[in-house]
Amino acid sequence: MYNARMPRWSVRNLAALVVFVLLPTGLQLACSRSRDVSKDLKIVDARTGWYDAGIVQGKNKIVPSIAFRLQNVSQEEIARVQVNAIFHRINEKEPWGDYYAPAIGSEGLQPSATGNELVLRGTLGYTSPDQSRAEILADHRFVDVKVEVFGKHGSRTWVKMGEFPIERKLLTATRPK
Repeated sequence: MYNARMPRWSVRNLAALVVFVLLPTGLQLACSRSRDVSKDLKIVDARTGWYDAGIVQGKNKIVPSIAFRLQNVSQEEIARVQVNAIFHRINEKEPWGDYYAPAIGSEGLQPSATGNELVLRGTLGYTSPDQSRAEILADHRFVDVKVEVFGKHGSRTWVKMGEFPIERKLLTATRPK
């Protein structure tokens, strides 16, 4: 039975609809492909040490810290990158804390450009009710720490971008950004 109110779709109209619906999606997929941050970005100006976390529950506390910048070493702008720092005591396999942060926002980072400094700190650290922060670092029970920095863009999995020993020195006046 014929219904005069139903639209009649020609092959040309249907093709135009398909192009109209799929073209923006195809362009979006091409523009937002996931990137390998271990190849497109480089960690530069890395500094490590122990941050004075103040007095916590009546004890001096220091936590491991890394500060660095990301440099775009690719030929294309890159945006929406995340980083995660995983801290490990050198005598243990299990993580000793981590710190996740957005590294490059939607504004992107142009080729050859270097981003703002990122400061990533562990939440676990060393405490003492009677030792100064410098004495904590010198204590014979102190175990050194390393940090692995991982990065991620889009739907890619996390990739290791670098590994750094945490230097046995106190850091001053560095705030996370």
